[in-house]
Amino acid sequence: MATIQSYGAAEEVTGSCHLLKLKNGIRILIDCGMFQGEEEEEKNAQPFDFDPKKIDLLLITHAHLDHVGRIPKLVKEGFEGVIVATKATFELGQVVLLDSAKLMEEEYRTRFRKAQRRGEEKRVPKPLYTTEDVEDTYLLTHIHAKYDKPLKIAKGVQVLFRNAGHILGSATITIRFKEDQTNKTVVFSGDLGNRNDLVMPYIEDVPKADMLFIESTYGDRNHKNIKDTITEFKEAVRRTLLNRGNVIIPSFAIERTQEVLCILKDMYRKRELPHCKVFLDSPMAIKATHLFSKFHQELGPKCNQFYQEDGDVFGFPYLHFTCDVEESKKINEIERGAIIIAGSGMCTGGRILHHFKNRLWNDRNCVIFVGFQAEGTLGRLIVDGAKWVRIYREDIRIRAKIFTINGFSAHADQHELIEWMQHIKKLGHVCLIHGEREKQMIFKKVIRKKLGKKAHIVKLKEKIHI
Repeated sequence: MATIQSYGAAEEVTGSCHLLKLKNGIRILIDCGMFQGEEEEEKNAQPFDFDPKKIDLLLITHAHLDHVGRIPKLVKEGFEGVIVATKATFELGQVVLLDSAKLMEEEYRTRFRKAQRRGEEKRVPKPLYTTEDVEDTYLLTHIHAKYDKPLKIAKGVQVLFRNAGHILGSATITIRFKEDQTNKTVVFSGDLGNRNDLVMPYIEDVPKADMLFIESTYGDRNHKNIKDTITEFKEAVRRTLLNRGNVIIPSFAIERTQEVLCILKDMYRKRELPHCKVFLDSPMAIKATHLFSKFHQELGPKCNQFYQEDGDVFGFPYLHFTCDVEESKKINEIERGAIIIAGSGMCTGGRILHHFKNRLWNDRNCVIFVGFQAEGTLGRLIVDGAKWVRIYREDIRIRAKIFTINGFSAHADQHELIEWMQHIKKLGHVCLIHGEREKQMIFKKVIRKKLGKKAHIVKLKEKIHI
């Protein structure tokens, strides 16, 4: 009998990694993501609980680091199988993985130099993988899956990718196979998108799932109304610019940055945006934005309207891409009228720190947080009301106005998850993954009440028979 075991994203959000073993011996891995968070990151360096050499196929739902972040490690440790994903996911994944490898290599070099001075260089752990390991990953056999087109990946095994509306290239994956004269259908949701997302289209329906593995990140709540969220964002931007200040937006490079650009372009077109300069000051976000534009046909109606009307999804006259460090530094010479979008999204590093150092002390400026700020991050410290922060060994007084706008999300909320499941006409067993246990407990009760289904919270390494 076929089985599935989850080696990540079981009673937690990150580290997506699920192994489907078929009766005929075929082994299919769905995602191989990185664990994230202070208490979880050490798991990334641990050996896999399965033999990478015995994996035949790797299916990727989308290119977020918690879904692709350990793939080079998988390859490094012996995986030589076939990788299947959408073309957009392959290209976006390359940007994500090369950036991840570069950061780990830089961190290693810094730690090594410090350790040398103490004579402890042998104690410095090597990077999880290098840029060369990422390049080796892309030398393996790749199959580009197209939305809504069945793909035979092995004898008696077929997969179907459908647009999940989460980020560019994201997909729900339906796996069909025959066992003991019985046709079976297993569906992995990956991460499902928010219906109100300005950049992505809405999630495609899935007609059948004998067994559904569904994310539950926001299974405990519904999002704030998106119209109110956008209004709040626009007011913060306008008020600051009209007050001769600057707007600083820490933003994640993939999806959230593009959503912010979409709003700003819409404001410009409607003459709601005061004259200013908008700087996208993140090399990774710039690369991601170019890829979103390249695959514009996979985006939502708003983005395609922009493309049809002016041949550019995100570009408008006020927008400037600052690729190199010198260009980034010149932004500091601008006294007023700038909107600066930079990473990292939680302010744990990157160019945003330089902008904070130069702008946080000025009460004419504002910081707009458009994404979740985890415990222990500089972003969370500021959101929680800190009066002072230490950046590059200097204490900075926070006088800038701080706006925390929580309505943006690339994830479906509880209502949208239930609604999507209601469209599955033939729904069998429901298994909850990608969520914190307390939130899954709430979602489980809602599923029982709304759908009349018992949902099972998947445990780490638990063997589930199909």
